[in-house]
Amino acid sequence: MRELVVEADGGSRGNPGPAGYGAVVRDAATGQTLAETAEYLGVATNNVAEYRGLLAGLRAARELDPGAAVHVRMDSKLVVEQMSGRWKIKHPGMKPLAAEAAGVFPPDRVTYEWIPRAENKHADRLANEAMDAGARGEAWSASGSTAELDAGGGSRTGSADARATGARSAAEPLREVSAEVGDDPAGARAGASRTGAADARAAKAVAATATAPASVAAPASATAPASVAAPASATAPASVAAPAAPGWGPPDMGAPATFVLLRHGETPLTPQKRFSGSGGSDPALSAVGREQAARVAESLARRGTVQAIVSSPLARTRETAGVVAARLGLEVAVDEGLRETDFGAWEGLTFAEVRERHPEDLDAWLASPDARPTGGGESFAATGARVAAARDRLVAAYAGRTVLLVSHVTPIKTLIRLALGAPPESLFRMELSAASLSAVAHYADGGASLRLFNDTSHLR
Repeated sequence: MRELVVEADGGSRGNPGPAGYGAVVRDAATGQTLAETAEYLGVATNNVAEYRGLLAGLRAARELDPGAAVHVRMDSKLVVEQMSGRWKIKHPGMKPLAAEAAGVFPPDRVTYEWIPRAENKHADRLANEAMDAGARGEAWSASGSTAELDAGGGSRTGSADARATGARSAAEPLREVSAEVGDDPAGARAGASRTGAADARAAKAVAATATAPASVAAPASATAPASVAAPASATAPASVAAPAAPGWGPPDMGAPATFVLLRHGETPLTPQKRFSGSGGSDPALSAVGREQAARVAESLARRGTVQAIVSSPLARTRETAGVVAARLGLEVAVDEGLRETDFGAWEGLTFAEVRERHPEDLDAWLASPDARPTGGGESFAATGARVAAARDRLVAAYAGRTVLLVSHVTPIKTLIRLALGAPPESLFRMELSAASLSAVAHYADGGASLRLFNDTSHLR
């Protein structure tokens, strides 16, 4: 029996946004390219575009030899795992596409393999050519394609090269986005923006919010007062624009590990602005919080990009994560590093009550990330070190994938601060609403980019 290899990809410049797919069919024995196909889809999500690319590749293989065995290679873990039957398909827009793809060949003649993006350049290039053609109001043509040249190591030139590399890199954080933030007495002092890396990573169009250097571990927690002003030095430009020079594009570092940061839904303590860390009563969600979790779940289901869920061990985060997991058909892993700071004797108190009872300890806490709350609580420096270690573990475990991290104000602010390289005082200039979303993409060179800071549009 003849064996064919299908390599497919799809992308969206906006997720959803202008989208396209590309697919190539090769002879498994010789590696020879037998067919190429690509198409501009109009507005669609990344995952829908990937499924359309798979379907087109399988159809092209069937036209070549309906009796062949087919080995599919894609850099979409979601599509590979779902088509292999290991992950459930919940997204309504992908179910019919997956069913159609499953029917092109008998299931026992099709196998699936996940590959790194670097090994899928041919199909990726075709998808970008289709999107470029669509932007010009044209149909993609195989006669003008440079995909095979690129996949084989040939040079790429001009603005098309920048778009092929840059569009995917810039869109990658969004393809796995949706993240939130919440309970925050300190958060009334909302955030200045800053970008930690102003080199090639600027091309990822980072919409940045205050955050601090990875070497400094200190976040602002679900508590600080709105009355205390943070140092003006914590502020910085709201965004970094990608260079406009034609042909410029960032290096291809592969798909990032994307953290969609979701702050848990409201608890009874949230509207009262009370310190609620890991050393207190561990409250459950309120009725409002449960409704917020359900709305987040629906928003993430529409995006269809989250591939795994990791939660803090505390009750309010596990409950929020459970609601989302039930909607997405995923399991919830727990990471101790994502728990909230222990606020010691301040647990359950408002900022004003702490000011009245422990004024000296509060002043010290506001002045230094090394200071601990009264009664042996955890310093922001200690929290930061713990969160940084969790970040490193999760980046390694979820490279190239999108994972929803359900956590608290302090850990989320810390992840944002570390990603952007902002100073410790920036933690007091970020406000994280209950059930809000942010997304941080971590790249192979150690750089990171932030998108959708404090997005609560899904709650409206």
